[in-house]
Amino acid sequence: MEEIKDRELMDSYLYEHHLESVFNERLLPYMTLYSFEQGEFICSQGDPSQMLYVLVKGKVKIYTTSVDGKTLILSFKKPLEVIGDIEYVQGINIINTVEAVSSVSMIGIHHRWLKKYGNDDAPLLQFLLNIITRKFQIKNNTLSFNLMHSVEVRLASYILSVSFDESDSLFHGETNTINIKDAANFIGTSYRHLNRIIGQFCNEGLIERTKGFILVKDIERLRTLSTHNIYE
Repeated sequence: MEEIKDRELMDSYLYEHHLESVFNERLLPYMTLYSFEQGEFICSQGDPSQMLYVLVKGKVKIYTTSVDGKTLILSFKKPLEVIGDIEYVQGINIINTVEAVSSVSMIGIHHRWLKKYGNDDAPLLQFLLNIITRKFQIKNNTLSFNLMHSVEVRLASYILSVSFDESDSLFHGETNTINIKDAANFIGTSYRHLNRIIGQFCNEGLIERTKGFILVKDIERLRTLSTHNIYE
C-alpha cells in the first residue's frame, strides 16, 4: 500500500464518481488516496476494522477463509464500491479478505473521522445504505445465475473477472490467480468437472494452460460465451 499525495488526482476521482455530494466538507481534509499493487491485501478477515475504503480504480476480489484454511471467493468488485461499510456500521472486525486483482486506487477515511463528522450526515448515510442494499441484490443475482447458467458460461465469466480490468490497459489476459478448487466452489461445480471444462476451453483455443498460468487466447469468444460478465 502506498499513500498518494496528489490532491488533484483525488479530487478528480471524487468528481468522476460523483462523491463530492456524499462526503461533506468536514470529512474531506481527512480523506486519503491509496494505491495497491496486484496481489496486495486491502484488508484481512478478522483484523480490527479501522478504515472505510472507496474503490475508485481497479478490481478486487473478496473471499472468506474457514478455520481449516479453505478459501471461498465471494465476489469481484469494480468501481464504484465501498470496502468496510458493514464493518463500520456494525462496529465489527473485518468480515472477509479483500485482495487487489489489478492495480487499485482507494480513497480511505478513518472511522474516528466518520463517527465525528458523518454519523448524522444524511447524504453519507444514504450513500452507505444504497451500497449495502446493492450488495445484497448482487448476491441474490449471483446465486440465481449459478442455477440458471451452464458451467461453461460460469467459467468464461469467472476467467474474465480474474484476468481483465477494462480500466487498466496494462492488466489483461494472463493470470496465475485461478485456484481450481476455489473456482469450482465459487461457480458451484465439482473440481473434476471444472477441470474437464478447462480442458475443453484449451482444445477450443479459448485459453492456454501452462506452468501454473492461464492465458486467454480469444477474449471475444469468451465474452460471447459468457453473454455478459455475470460476476461483476
